[in-house]
Amino acid sequence: MLYELNMAANNNSKTIIKTSKVWKSYDNGRVTALRGIDIDIPLGSFTALAGPSGSGKTTLLNLIGALDVPDKGTVIVAGQNLEHLNDRERTQLRREKIGFIFQQFNLVPVLTACENVELPLEILPDYTRASRREAAMSILKRVGLKGMEHRLPNELSGGQQQRIAVARALVKKPVVMLADEPTANLDGETGGAIVDLMKEMRDTLDTVFILSTHDPRVMDRAETLIRLVDGQVES
Repeated sequence: MLYELNMAANNNSKTIIKTSKVWKSYDNGRVTALRGIDIDIPLGSFTALAGPSGSGKTTLLNLIGALDVPDKGTVIVAGQNLEHLNDRERTQLRREKIGFIFQQFNLVPVLTACENVELPLEILPDYTRASRREAAMSILKRVGLKGMEHRLPNELSGGQQQRIAVARALVKKPVVMLADEPTANLDGETGGAIVDLMKEMRDTLDTVFILSTHDPRVMDRAETLIRLVDGQVES
């Protein structure tokens, strides 16, 4: 397997995500997206899943994020074997421990930046209206959007909207952050700045980041690079 590691310290970290012999097919088995994937990702890692379109990157992210289930094999996230979880438990895992960042931002256009960031907290029992607002304002400041909390998405640039998406994913303090092509709709300078922001957030929030990409800017900044080709880890 080809794992390009730029930080030897990751080798000594606790494994937070592990897949073993994972297979996934679609269209009644006519399209095989993943073919026996084995990976180990340590806590604190900033990992890129690299490869061309159709290589299986998004499928693997969906399995790690408990959005889908493998046909065969084992996926363990934050100590939980996803095979042993029912639908309610998988939903709870996503709500409490996994954050998602998408290339399309997926912001609610009629909500302000602060209101968008508050959304994930509304379904968590430990937050009051006041504490949701406090948490959202705090994370927006940390991602460089202080003073823009009450603007609507269409009043912000693409890079600023992606910063809101990052803040929204981080506000519940997830263990795992999954980003699917997070720089695809951004120019080179803005995309690089977003990746640098995510690395900074990783350093301060004790969160593992996994990004699917075919963007060289992301690959260059990754500390662990896993290359997928035709649904397999490149060897």
